[in-house]
Amino acid sequence: MLYPNTIEQKLGFDKLRIWLKEACISTLGQNFVEKIRFSDNFGLVEKLVSQTAEMKKITEIGENFPSQNYIDATTYLKRASIEGMLLTQSEFSDLKVSLHTIKLCIRFFENQEPETYPLLGEYAKNVRVDKAITDAIEKIIDDRGQIRDSASSELSRIRKQLISEQAGIRKKLDTMLRSAKSNGWVSEDVSLTVRNGRMVIPVAAEHKRKLKGFIHDESATGQTVFIEPTDVFESNNEIRELEYEERREINRILLQLTSQLRPFVPDLQKAYQFLGLMDFLRAKAKLAREMDAINPPFTNRQFIEWREARHPLLHLSFQKQGKKVVPLNIELNEKQRILIVSGPNAGGKSVSLKTVGLIQYMFQCGLLVPVQEGSSMGFFQNIFIDIGDEQSLENDLSTYSSHLTNMRHFLTLANKRTLFLIDEFGTGTEPGLGGAIAEAILEDLTKSGAFGVVNTHYTNLKVLADKTPGLVNGAMRFDGEHLEPLYQLEIGRPGSSFAFEIASKIGLPMAVINRAKEKLGTQQVNFEKLLKELDIERRVFAEKNIELGIKERKLTRELADYTALKSNLETNEKKIVNEAKQKAKTLLADANQLIENTIREIKENKAEKEKTKVVRNEIQKFSKKNLEPELIPEPAATEEIYEPEDGAIAPGNYVRILGQTAIGEVIALRGKDAEIRIGDLKTTLKLNRLERVSNKTYKAATGEKSLKTVSKGVDLNERMMNFSFNLDMRGKRGEEALGLVDQFMDNAIMLGYDEIRIVHGKGDGILRTLVRNHLRGYSHVSAMQDEHADRGGAGVTIVKLK
Repeated sequence: MLYPNTIEQKLGFDKLRIWLKEACISTLGQNFVEKIRFSDNFGLVEKLVSQTAEMKKITEIGENFPSQNYIDATTYLKRASIEGMLLTQSEFSDLKVSLHTIKLCIRFFENQEPETYPLLGEYAKNVRVDKAITDAIEKIIDDRGQIRDSASSELSRIRKQLISEQAGIRKKLDTMLRSAKSNGWVSEDVSLTVRNGRMVIPVAAEHKRKLKGFIHDESATGQTVFIEPTDVFESNNEIRELEYEERREINRILLQLTSQLRPFVPDLQKAYQFLGLMDFLRAKAKLAREMDAINPPFTNRQFIEWREARHPLLHLSFQKQGKKVVPLNIELNEKQRILIVSGPNAGGKSVSLKTVGLIQYMFQCGLLVPVQEGSSMGFFQNIFIDIGDEQSLENDLSTYSSHLTNMRHFLTLANKRTLFLIDEFGTGTEPGLGGAIAEAILEDLTKSGAFGVVNTHYTNLKVLADKTPGLVNGAMRFDGEHLEPLYQLEIGRPGSSFAFEIASKIGLPMAVINRAKEKLGTQQVNFEKLLKELDIERRVFAEKNIELGIKERKLTRELADYTALKSNLETNEKKIVNEAKQKAKTLLADANQLIENTIREIKENKAEKEKTKVVRNEIQKFSKKNLEPELIPEPAATEEIYEPEDGAIAPGNYVRILGQTAIGEVIALRGKDAEIRIGDLKTTLKLNRLERVSNKTYKAATGEKSLKTVSKGVDLNERMMNFSFNLDMRGKRGEEALGLVDQFMDNAIMLGYDEIRIVHGKGDGILRTLVRNHLRGYSHVSAMQDEHADRGGAGVTIVKLK
């Protein structure tokens, strides 16, 4: 069930219907577009969407699928089914080309594997275009849509005789025309022409009496008359008779061909139904490609789980302008069935609401939807919406009365299979009363088990959502610092209307705004203030989460590298041990052989002193070659020598950063700052952070220790990439906190930041005082101040650096 009956206009589906009609090639497809309806039949929805997905796949792959001659010939078939009727030559020409398109479509699916396009392939199997009728039409109609001369022997005879007569009469008239030109009756550029189906000669009006014949016509100015000479009058009559005969023969042929077509009309009507479906599906596939739409998993239960959903119409409009739509992530399930969305005006609440309604509606109409992979579609039998103003003078309904009328339908008909959408819930009457009635209605809708999305500014509904099972708050994100909407939906917390901030930005007098705050009361002001502070805290923690994510990914990568290196070392160790064992085995065998040979030689030579000495020397050589370890000279240890030099630092000098080992060259001086180069890295530092060193120190650092210097440069780059201007030290003890401050300040000064942010919390102010007193010892600190009250106030110190 749908409510109200104008739901398509309110959601914007009527514009998608128009887009699809324009994308269709023929009225066949447009008729299908007119028949699009929301379906509450799960199986039918699944089938329609799957058909569209199959056609989208065909168009994306670039298959050779027919894209022209989708001609609606159904009216011709209706007339052909009547006994005694005949189709015209042009109608048979349309039949010929459109039937050829149908056969190409059928042949396409026949050439595919059954599992490639299961639904469309099965549909194509049930379509039949008999070869007898296409051959019969092909025999009569040529590729130009004309009747072939060979359509009948009589027609062939007539056309041959007609050509002969026309050639004869043209020959006579050419002779007469040359004579008239020589006599000056007609100008040299005149040629033969036809009037009333008869060949004539254009003659100047003053000479019309000089050429005997019948005047058929004259020019608009009356200066030229068109004369049929008497000598060719009979020949023209003969040609006219032959043309009548040709027309009668063609009608006879077409009547006979229509009779041949008549028995095949039922099959052909199904074939054109198939052709219309193909045209319609091509339009739906084109729309899906324009929107980057997909066919997400579809389940027969009630839920919404969408990733990066985009408003279809907004996507099409922005695409033409080269802009991108901010996507919507939304999830509704049994635990959070109804989403209460709050936030400032013009923040995107209504667009988000319509996005939910339009995507669900178009999916259950058989269209693919613009969501990201990983999304899932649920199934709803009812969609109820209350969007816009339905006041009616005829029915004496005010804006609020129309809203209450809609709510009556919602409360009466809503159930577990219902999706309802309410924009600006409770508006149109006194806010206190409207909020109370809206809260009572919402409680009943919650009990019905229905799913829904509600937009509101009422605080009591935000509080109700926070404490009621099945309800969940949502907020349209807003940049409180710049007072600009971000158009992003965040589920799990309520949003602030930012009414006072927006009023201040517009330029409303502060006195008026302050009086409004007083009239509102401290409870409501504090609630709005709390929402803003929570938003700021969320942004701070989001930044820290990003930093932690980067570090965690880096740690994971290094751990993987370590594991791989360890595994490689263990493998190499086993390999080396095995090789050593094998080598030892070989050496042992060689040694045993040598010993046996030595003993034999000693025995054979009866222990002669000289021979024994020679044999002993050979054994010693073998031992030195194979058994003694090879000595590998150890590299001489180098000491890090830093020789400071006196004198002022100037461009071209070599300097060291105090407290670090990095050595660099001074490129230029700018007041109290120096631009230095460390490896491939350039940076600007204060002169009091640098120490001049000797050339020997620089050569030692860039020569023997080149690898170390490079590694230092890499560390600086990584430090720049990973540095965050925000230091959160809440919960730290004094000594630990000051250590973090020193490290934070060193990095900030080295990287050239002019402003940093230290979060220490409010508490008793002990940590804040300790940190600020410590910072006063830094000569680089120019000023310190509290953060803006909306972003932490005295719990955050803003440090400005020189």
